[in-house]
Amino acid sequence: MPILFTGPAKSRAGAAISAAILALCQMPSASAADQTTGLWYDHTGRGAVEIAPCGNALCGHIVWLKDLNDKSGRPLRDGFNGDAKKRNRPICGLQVIGGLKLQKDGSWDEGWIYDPEKGESFDVELRMLSADNLQVKGYKGMKFLNETFKWRRVAATLPSARCGK
Repeated sequence: MPILFTGPAKSRAGAAISAAILALCQMPSASAADQTTGLWYDHTGRGAVEIAPCGNALCGHIVWLKDLNDKSGRPLRDGFNGDAKKRNRPICGLQVIGGLKLQKDGSWDEGWIYDPEKGESFDVELRMLSADNLQVKGYKGMKFLNETFKWRRVAATLPSARCGK
């Protein structure tokens, strides 16, 4: 026999059910990482980053560059890094995203992104715009002061050789 609520009990039961449904709708899906992981061309189209889980977070490494070498024919290095000891690191394979944590709204935040063309790190938020478009928002402390880029998913295989292959 179904339980029937009347009067104030009906209102409380309806409110509790509505709150539970609302909470479920606001929870990120377990597949949020699956959607965000994979190979992504950066906003310039000259590099690709592989985003993958690392512990309870997401990380990203450069896995492809349109031009692997500088004008002198030497492999590209992290020459603009503020830490002089790191300026000889190869760009290929370099970790450029780290520490991203899944947020209640399904975005990934509280991590960092490194721009080897500037030698600077920024706070970062990743947000899926569609299955093949990722919004990458770099900021320093306050999100309203940001640079936002759109990365696109690598459709099939990367052109030419991947880094280290």
